Amino acid sequence: MVVTLKSNIQERQLNDFIQWLNDQAIEAKIIRGVHTTILGLVGDTAQLDINLIRQVSIVEDVVRVQEPYKKANRKFHPLDTLAPVGPFSIGAGNFHVISGPCSVESEKQIETVAARVKAAGATLLRGGAFKPRTSPYSFQGLRAEGLDLLRHARRRTGMPIVTEIMNTSHIPLFEDVDVIQVGARNMQNFELLKELGHLDKPILLKRGLSNTVEELLMSAEYILAGGNEKVILCERGIRTFETATRNTLDLSAIPLIKRLSHLPVIVDPSHAAGLSWMVEPLSLAAVAAGADGLIIEVHNDPEHALSDGPQSLTPDQFDALMPKVKAMAQFMGRRIEE
Repeated sequence: MVVTLKSNIQERQLNDFIQWLNDQAIEAKIIRGVHTTILGLVGDTAQLDINLIRQVSIVEDVVRVQEPYKKANRKFHPLDTLAPVGPFSIGAGNFHVISGPCSVESEKQIETVAARVKAAGATLLRGGAFKPRTSPYSFQGLRAEGLDLLRHARRRTGMPIVTEIMNTSHIPLFEDVDVIQVGARNMQNFELLKELGHLDKPILLKRGLSNTVEELLMSAEYILAGGNEKVILCERGIRTFETATRNTLDLSAIPLIKRLSHLPVIVDPSHAAGLSWMVEPLSLAAVAAGADGLIIEVHNDPEHALSDGPQSLTPDQFDALMPKVKAMAQFMGRRIEE
């Protein structure tokens, strides 16, 4: 339920109204806009008499939120969310490119790639330390050592780091990771999402391979319900009948999510196609569709990469792509932080 308040109300009146709601086991979240103050009500709001609330002197209007996701809903939070990441903020018009290798393989590899992508304009460094793989015989990542190498690259470049978590037992290892990524396979790992909801840290939540937009928003709701409002959504392609590409990038999800939710949306064109030559057109299309940022995989030697080499750009290819991405972002009215 969303309650729009009248202008120029007294703080005492607001506090009294919120206390009345709390007495009925209803949580009230205050969203203050430039000209309007809104209360997002969470709990068993079905018990509330909507006409009774409309009669409260400070209330302008009341709307029931029918969708199952409440805190992720734009009706609940009409202003775009800004997710702070180090010195940067993702969302609400700010545009960022997250880049780096699929897997952290060595100190030389991650430092080489980090230096090149930063020079080209990327603001956050990605790299997998723990790698979920379809085959148990594939490279599974350097694990804790990979996290140490990411931290070292952060000290050398100043770039905040983004890396994927696999389960709740790893949370202590991620204490000083700037952005924790929840991969597609873990999008509905609800116990993990609940624990991440208790952290004061940005969470990058990727859409599952076969999940709907509503299911993605419901997964985000688990994190938001725990108190962590720093959620960033990621469209990374979904599984369809098409076999020519690794996945099918659902560009329509970008404007749809932005209509339904206040959370920032970034796009991963590398995993969407699985083919490096498709990364550029998909990146530009994603920016044109309204994405708040991109995740682009870059490897200094893709032919010998331990994971996902075919979808990785070389540093030189990334250098050539970034001016086009920036031009498109600026054309779309995005602010580019560097």
